[in-house]
Amino acid sequence: MLSRHAPILGSRRFTWLDEAACEVHARALAGQNALADAFIELQGPLGAGKTTFVRHLLLAMGVAGRIKSPTYAVLESYEAQGHAISHFDFYRFNDPREWLDAGFREIFTAPGLKLAEWPDKAGDLLPVADLCLHIEPGEDGDQRQVLAEARTPRGLELLA
Repeated sequence: MLSRHAPILGSRRFTWLDEAACEVHARALAGQNALADAFIELQGPLGAGKTTFVRHLLLAMGVAGRIKSPTYAVLESYEAQGHAISHFDFYRFNDPREWLDAGFREIFTAPGLKLAEWPDKAGDLLPVADLCLHIEPGEDGDQRQVLAEARTPRGLELLA
């Protein structure tokens, strides 16, 4: 695997004034062809809205049924538009080797969209993310400050 600390090829800052703005951004991302095999890291404190963003993204991609947080299961798998989607939450990892022990390397080398919350808990074992979304609560309870960083050419495509 490559170092996760790849150079940032491009970035954008924006504000979600409320959850509806988060949904609009998720819908725009869902419409991009490059998303099908992308790896997206979601970073931010507890309650920042990482899972909420993923839920809106998956709904916009056509995932039917309940979209659960993978906090306890670590991985929730979905399928939409003929593509595999893996939503990870590494919050409960105490050691990066848990990622290896869980057999996630195979998922990351297979086609499909990968979304990872708390990626730092997996250490340097994860591949370079195409896109990193840093989500921070704003001063208003509903507002979120978001920094999107592209780390690969696919990430630049998603950032556009």
